[in-house]
Amino acid sequence: MSDNKTGVIYVVSDSLGETGELVAKAGKIQFSSIREIKKFPFVLEYEQIDEIIEEASQHNSIIIYTLAVPEMKEYMNNAASKYNIKAIDVLGPVIHTLRDITGQEPLYEAGLNRRLDANYFKKVEAIEFAVKYDDGKDPRGIKKADVVLVGVSRTSKTPLSMYLANKNLRVANIPLVPEVDAPKELFEISNKKIIGLTNNPDKLNGIRKERLKALGLDYTVANYASLERIMLELQYADDLFRKLRCPVINVSHKAIEETANIILSIIRKEDLL
Repeated sequence: MSDNKTGVIYVVSDSLGETGELVAKAGKIQFSSIREIKKFPFVLEYEQIDEIIEEASQHNSIIIYTLAVPEMKEYMNNAASKYNIKAIDVLGPVIHTLRDITGQEPLYEAGLNRRLDANYFKKVEAIEFAVKYDDGKDPRGIKKADVVLVGVSRTSKTPLSMYLANKNLRVANIPLVPEVDAPKELFEISNKKIIGLTNNPDKLNGIRKERLKALGLDYTVANYASLERIMLELQYADDLFRKLRCPVINVSHKAIEETANIILSIIRKEDLL
């Protein structure tokens, strides 16, 4: 744990996390050195706890959690103690007291205060997954994903990821740059899960020019929008797609919905849904 006295409060819940967040805010307001509250809702897997603990260990932090299932509570406490992180079970004392005075065992079921169907939970998880593993932020997402989108800049990777996430698919997307080796994880998964995205050079040239204009940059001197640079990137992408032997979609004249439907058709054909 960092020696930095500036603190971070991690709120972990198997539901929306509203209760834990309210408690965290009430505590935070009393301490000017607490810089941030980070909330992690719908934590239903041990792997999610591991990832949160790993991040929290890099800061001067505490964890406030509302987990209903006893095994998840125990796992949280054990994982946090390994890193000397204080983990506070907000509802535990209340549940134990109610059990004592009623003589009744609690149900120990997650999210009873907001009974939501499995489809909703899956969609929320997919959207959070798409955000977490957007733009190659963490190559570990490649092996966890249902679909991996690969392509050069401005081939609609991010909007496609979010659209497919709303179809309950966990999507990671990887940007391709000739100067950077493609993640080795791409060669360690089935190529049936990989979709290559490409675009026509002239179309890409126009999109990138507009992007630079929007950022207030001079596209006439920026290498990013030059046709020479674009041709280099597209050739690099084509070479990689051949190595991966993955399907490739040209998005130049397609709406996001149309491209997404093609992707859905491909993965259904491969029995990945």
